[in-house]
Amino acid sequence: MKNRTIKSLTDLVVALREDLKSYTDPVWFRGHSKQAWKLVPGLHRLKKPASENDLINKFRQNANLLVEQSPKTDFDWLFVMQHYGVPTRLLDWTESPLVGLYFAVTEHPNADGTLWVLKPIELNKQTTAKPDEAKYIPSFEDDSLKNYATIAVEKGNLTGILPVAVIATRNNDRIQAQLGAFTISHSTKTPIEEIGNKKHVANYSIPAAAKGKIKEDLRLLGFTKFQVFPELASIGDNIREALS
Repeated sequence: MKNRTIKSLTDLVVALREDLKSYTDPVWFRGHSKQAWKLVPGLHRLKKPASENDLINKFRQNANLLVEQSPKTDFDWLFVMQHYGVPTRLLDWTESPLVGLYFAVTEHPNADGTLWVLKPIELNKQTTAKPDEAKYIPSFEDDSLKNYATIAVEKGNLTGILPVAVIATRNNDRIQAQLGAFTISHSTKTPIEEIGNKKHVANYSIPAAAKGKIKEDLRLLGFTKFQVFPELASIGDNIREALS
């Protein structure tokens, strides 16, 4: 894949057609409204290191009675925490280029954005999995992810383990609407775009001047905040934006 500049939806279609014309494995996307942001999860962006186990316990202390179905594992708690903005080792991705593009253009209108394009299987071949075992994307229920569990990371006995692409059960409206998937990091803070030969990822740059037009084109195609966040608040936001 090539690093490209995207100024319109047409540019995006052309780029994806050229870069992925003979590629049949899954491709994921992630939009950054600021180009300077690296592919590093929220927990690893903190200036002061935090214990993930402490964060889980603090969140669980007050959230347990508020969630419809109590999470069973630490991974389950990480999904809920990620959903509500608590820093975790998870990084959100989507199977939809339009969802990724939406996130890249809806904030920071004066800053260049980025649509990251990831080949998750190619990432996994370069991280912890052996190449002949990395022909699929594991789920969080797989035993192969036991070293990524909170307790394993907190022990600090394992070093040099890099991020891995993982699929999760889409058990809420938001992750289903966004066709969500994840990468999860271990204790190593290497950005995903700096791993290995870098052939697993591409950077589609979006100039600040193009953001408004792309956002308007998405709206004309019926792709608004409600399609990404199917919630009552999104309906209100769409109506207020239309009136402004």
